[in-house]
Amino acid sequence: MNSRTQDSRQHDGVRRADPPEPAGPAGSAGGLKEAPLRTGPAASAAPAEPGVWRRMRMWGVAHAVDDLYQGLVPAVVPYFVLERGYGYVAAGGLTLAATLGSSVPQPFIGMAVDRMRLGWLAAAGVALAGLGLGLSGLVPSYPAVWLLVLLSGLGVAMFHPAAGKAAREAAGESTAAMGVFAAGGSVGFFLAPVLATPALVAWGVGSTVLFVPPALLMAYVLFRDRHRQRALAAARAGVPAGTDRWGPFLLLTAVEVVRSVVFFGVSTFVTLYWLRDLHASRVLGGVALTCFLGGGVAGTLGGGRIADRIGLVRTVRLGTALTVPALLGLRLMPGQYPPLLFAVLAGAALNLPFAVLVKLGQDYLPTRPGTAAGVTLGLAVSIGGLIAPVLGLIAESHGPRGVLVALCGVPLLGIGLAYFLAEPEQAAAGPG
Repeated sequence: MNSRTQDSRQHDGVRRADPPEPAGPAGSAGGLKEAPLRTGPAASAAPAEPGVWRRMRMWGVAHAVDDLYQGLVPAVVPYFVLERGYGYVAAGGLTLAATLGSSVPQPFIGMAVDRMRLGWLAAAGVALAGLGLGLSGLVPSYPAVWLLVLLSGLGVAMFHPAAGKAAREAAGESTAAMGVFAAGGSVGFFLAPVLATPALVAWGVGSTVLFVPPALLMAYVLFRDRHRQRALAAARAGVPAGTDRWGPFLLLTAVEVVRSVVFFGVSTFVTLYWLRDLHASRVLGGVALTCFLGGGVAGTLGGGRIADRIGLVRTVRLGTALTVPALLGLRLMPGQYPPLLFAVLAGAALNLPFAVLVKLGQDYLPTRPGTAAGVTLGLAVSIGGLIAPVLGLIAESHGPRGVLVALCGVPLLGIGLAYFLAEPEQAAAGPG
């Protein structure tokens, strides 16, 4: 080996092995390079190529647009109550429609994504999510509204498994890169009430139609990109897949369910806690929710980078453990303004493992990345919404303060479950 060849294999001070020869045109898809398979604890720390970050930003934006329509449901439902005279049962029915549409089908859609070439499914999903929610404010009858909200949830369900699989193919073994994709969903939830409330106040529920164009534009971008997705998948096809480990995956799913219960509980009752227990203004109550969701965005991005340094399972355990003192501070800190800091910290700690859970699930099921994404991004996340009525009963008896007290104990179950998580045997879902 001459010195020129040796020097060319140095990058940022890190010595790398010889890359394999590109396998035809697919080897250069999206500017990505094939690299040898890494195994062991260092696999999650694989650096991402510049072309990877470009594609992950696209998937992060797509995830934000898709989850915007999930976040719009709780923002829009109160205006249906005010303008259409819907009762609380009818309002809860709309939330249930969105939850059923987005959660139940996702594992089955994930199985289909793993068995067939469905590169167009992410584009179709985000389009359906936007059309369903956007048109719901224009139809007069409750059954029609309910059906459109259900279809919007189904669009969300179509997006996540296909997008999760494609994003993992682009990210390889970089958890930080997967963090960009996962954070997109948190950004979508964060932006939904910010964007929707002014329009709903000014023009009523009919303004939901204003949110159709972003979905159609994003669907067009993803549909045009489907050929690159197919080429990238072909370039990764020769990498050893590994063995599916259902036991650790089910344990991981249980950890995600615990996280989801706390997330839905805090996001539902944190504003009411400020209004009814801290006697704050509506504006400050909205600020508290914004702080919680904003902390979640930061936690999702930071969790991916932390995992690349200390490992996937350690990051899950760290985030789950930090959630307890953050929630205690949120509940016990006196005054109206100091608890805002703990709202940020609670959101950050709760979302620290989010991207890690998505990637780790795909590591446990390396031959079924779509199924894994459908569960970790869909079913397990949405289950938290189904627990909301139980928390509502606690709130009726003890107020929002009582809900926060109850939620302080929930992460303890997650800590116990996370203790038994195992590192993936190898980084089998893609090259790193």
